Amino acid sequence: MKLLGGAIAAVDHGGSLGRASALFPHAPQPFVDLSTGINPHSYPLFELPATALSRLPEAGQLRDLAENAAKAYGAPSAAHVVAAPGTQILLPRVASLVKPGKALVLSPTYAEHARAAAIAGHAVADVNDFEALSDADLAVLVNPNNPDGRVIERSRLLDLAARLRAKGGLLVVDEAFMDVGPTEHSLAGDVGQGGIVVLRSFGKFFGLAGVRLGFALADPLTAERLEAQLGPWAVAGPALEYGIRALADIKWQGDMRQRLAGDAKRLDALLGRFDIPVAGGTSLFCYLSLSDARSLFSALGERGVLVRHFADRPQALRAGLPGSEAEWQRLESALAAWAARRKDTGKESER
Repeated sequence: MKLLGGAIAAVDHGGSLGRASALFPHAPQPFVDLSTGINPHSYPLFELPATALSRLPEAGQLRDLAENAAKAYGAPSAAHVVAAPGTQILLPRVASLVKPGKALVLSPTYAEHARAAAIAGHAVADVNDFEALSDADLAVLVNPNNPDGRVIERSRLLDLAARLRAKGGLLVVDEAFMDVGPTEHSLAGDVGQGGIVVLRSFGKFFGLAGVRLGFALADPLTAERLEAQLGPWAVAGPALEYGIRALADIKWQGDMRQRLAGDAKRLDALLGRFDIPVAGGTSLFCYLSLSDARSLFSALGERGVLVRHFADRPQALRAGLPGSEAEWQRLESALAAWAARRKDTGKESER
């Protein structure tokens, strides 16, 4: 168990092209950004009505959004859905649903959960053992996990939720990547039991991260508490328009899941050609574990291909999907250059 203390510092995330330009000032532009795990094939853009910008959002639109989200995610009803300007803003509010105590986060995972729990006043620790979460007042896990794609079975999650609920605790399951995960292990349909909050991200699967839209799924009383904290007009007009339409577009969602699965297989095969082991992931990203990960990160960055690296896991990288044939070709070229350099370095060391 790793105790987390001291200042509540900001977390370094992927997706910062400004930081990438500073790190690789001579890289060809634009960057091929594979560092975020966001779908590169976004939901089709459409012309927004002028009222999306000129008027405050209507309550009826929020109800429509909640109903569509409940259907898309499998929540019991719209009364179990809280819409917010991204899941990030929900994290400390969800952590505040239980009084400050012991918060345990199943790690390694998305670092913002630990930071949000600390903001809410909890004593926070990482744990690597799922069973250790039973000792928490607030237990947090990501399913499928970011960055390695680990999946915890629904039956085990429900058993943990029951143990926490019996002592007034809370289980938070971040299902940001469940749109491309094994939905039979989602807890979205179980939130009515109480003691469970499920988080769902809109921007990742629909490729519209800038819209800033996310959801908390919970029992109705908990949903009301969260909505009261957010206040009126929490979701902006443009986000409402995109959320209502995209969440109801079942055909697009099904077609996209098939497309992403094909792209993920292509990425695995491409990495395999250069003897880069894929240790996990989802159909939106792959998790790499190799001894010379730093070398690969730098070699790709110098050629304008940005992947995610981790300061606390120097042997790990995460790579998302290229969005066009030109980007696939740039990735392949950068990998080939790195592999050639690695081969030459190996020959030099043998002399």
